[in-house]
Amino acid sequence: MVSTLQFHDILPGTSIAWVHQEAEATYAGVATSLEEIVDTATAALVGSGDTALVANAGPYAQHGVAGLGIGAAAAPRAAEPSAEGDLLVLDDGLLRVAFDRRGVLVSVVERATGREVLPEGTAGGVLQLLRDTPREWDAWDINEEDQRSGRELLDPVSVVPDGDAVVVRHEFGASTAEIRVRLVEGRVDLAFDIDWHESQKPLKLAFPVDVRAERAAFEIQFGHLHRPVHRNTSWDAARFETVAHRWVHVGEPSWGVAIAHDVVYGHDLRTTTAPSGRPMVTARLSLLRAPLYPDPGADQGRHSFTVSLRPGGIAEAVVDGYRQSLPPRPLRGTPVEPLLSVSDPAVVVEAVKLAEDGSGDLVVRLYEGHGDRSSASLTTTVDWDSVDTTDLLERTVESTAVRASDVRRVELELRPFELVTLRFRAPRRAG
Repeated sequence: MVSTLQFHDILPGTSIAWVHQEAEATYAGVATSLEEIVDTATAALVGSGDTALVANAGPYAQHGVAGLGIGAAAAPRAAEPSAEGDLLVLDDGLLRVAFDRRGVLVSVVERATGREVLPEGTAGGVLQLLRDTPREWDAWDINEEDQRSGRELLDPVSVVPDGDAVVVRHEFGASTAEIRVRLVEGRVDLAFDIDWHESQKPLKLAFPVDVRAERAAFEIQFGHLHRPVHRNTSWDAARFETVAHRWVHVGEPSWGVAIAHDVVYGHDLRTTTAPSGRPMVTARLSLLRAPLYPDPGADQGRHSFTVSLRPGGIAEAVVDGYRQSLPPRPLRGTPVEPLLSVSDPAVVVEAVKLAEDGSGDLVVRLYEGHGDRSSASLTTTVDWDSVDTTDLLERTVESTAVRASDVRRVELELRPFELVTLRFRAPRRAG
């Protein structure tokens, strides 16, 4: 059912209204069924205790809870806004960010390195309301001249501190946008609540980055690939937008910036020039559109999503991508240790499941996510007799990924982006 809804006109929102309505209704039904399954499964795990917990379905620790575990969340690092002249500042000891009265970021400094993300004289987290009148293929194309059109939203209704956040509210046309900006575990989170009622106007979010780069990394399934950020060829100039699953990363060899999100997939990253005359890269995310054809009601209404920015490398981008798409799930009960753990964060656990044949065997799918060779120890808390490498259909295959194994540990060596499925054979009872 879900695969049907990933047809190529449903994914980008280029179907007629009837198809969009049916897809949304079907997805809602699937989500309801899955919520019931998840609730039943987690209730069976945590039992009847009354301790406040969070379930972390992601492969990386969040709020002090191990990846794939259930436990009590650690108290977050506090970073309440403070006034410094005309600026509002958030500082958690890892990042220092400053807002001006326009409601945009005018400084993002990584404390550990002292590096400033934003080139001098620029602003980040800027909403851009552009024109969207392609010569043909209304919901598909974006013309080059439209990419340079429109205006930046720099006259907010309000910019106010609220607890540990700075809240920026915009009103434009018939639409409103509220942005709640917080510091979370070393990253800047921008949580959007937008009521969208525009026509033939796309809404983009722009971050200028103080790096000199010829390419950027875009996440795809089980890895990432690099694409140019210049316009040196006709095909690069024609590529008005590029897809990324959960994150993009742009940087120099020793330092860069990751931008992650939960539901935003269209990006355009281009080499541009800072006010100082130095090169920089401007990263823009396409948040919303309002085409007239084939569905004049496309994107109309209420939208909520989160975009994060973090100085760092590919490793940080991978972590933030999972944290955005798999946030902790609150529940009550008794803490549960993860079934398994991996020693190297470059080796990413993507799935933990029972074998499809009903044997009770445990299947673990993982991949190398940083684009480099990685060695890791996978440690389990369950009993098993042997471990095999399988294909995606869980049929045993030959592989060099498993170097050694014993009753609780498997030693792995993965090539860049290698995908490995392990089948842990459950102990067989005599007779």
